[in-house]
Amino acid sequence: MTERRPVTRRSAQRVSVAEGCISAPEADEIAVEEPLEIRVASDALATVMRTPGEDHFLAAGFLFGEGLIRGLAELGRIAHCGRPSDAGYGNLIDIAPGPGTALAPELAAARRGTVVNASCGVCGRERIDDLLARLGRNPSALRIPAQLLARSVDWLRERQSSFSRTGAMHGALALTREGKALAVSEDVGRHNAVDKVVGKLLYQGQLSPGRCEADVLAVSGRTSFEIVQKAASAHIPIVVSVSAPTSLAVDLAAACGITLVGFARAGVFNLYTHPERVDVAR
Repeated sequence: MTERRPVTRRSAQRVSVAEGCISAPEADEIAVEEPLEIRVASDALATVMRTPGEDHFLAAGFLFGEGLIRGLAELGRIAHCGRPSDAGYGNLIDIAPGPGTALAPELAAARRGTVVNASCGVCGRERIDDLLARLGRNPSALRIPAQLLARSVDWLRERQSSFSRTGAMHGALALTREGKALAVSEDVGRHNAVDKVVGKLLYQGQLSPGRCEADVLAVSGRTSFEIVQKAASAHIPIVVSVSAPTSLAVDLAAACGITLVGFARAGVFNLYTHPERVDVAR
């Protein structure tokens, strides 16, 4: 399937209050938002509101973050359903489990028909204790320069071409401790962008059960519970954001052993949890 464009055009008029005038209608670039129904072996699992493109990465990352798969070997073919001539083609994707793999029926039943909004993700789905029982604590003894963490959000911004055009895209960037970019994605949903990055890490062989080559996840917008959950699931020990974390995000990061950085702007940031990983020496 040909990748659909993440940006479209709609008519808009520019209003100047100071000058008391309104412009003629002109084309404005707008971020595309459409639903994607995710199915596993034809069984409806969830519907996410996302920006079309990289849907197979999004689906794989979503399943991994929810603990429904442990690695790429448990995934079979991922394909859009229907024919290109069908109305709405590209908004339904089906995942075939890998050989010998089956989705736990109780998990499928709990999520079936769920609509996941672009802004809120799957918050409230699992308690912190449940996540700790599944994931444990991140044991990484990593030490990383504060300068690299501060610059990570700048590197993310430099790669957000669709945001530059629309102002309506979130981004996620996975980095090594040396600052090497492993995967980057944009989407109207913050958690979708993270899922796409996690899916890329899976397909690139950089993420497997208990191991991830990424040390830092840089994200735009606020850091909420589901962003930290997805980082913990992917064994990424540090999350950096340009904006604020929520209280539950801080609590989950503290419990799961995630170093959580917020308000990373112009070389300054707030450090909320596990400061032992951050080297501030110049």
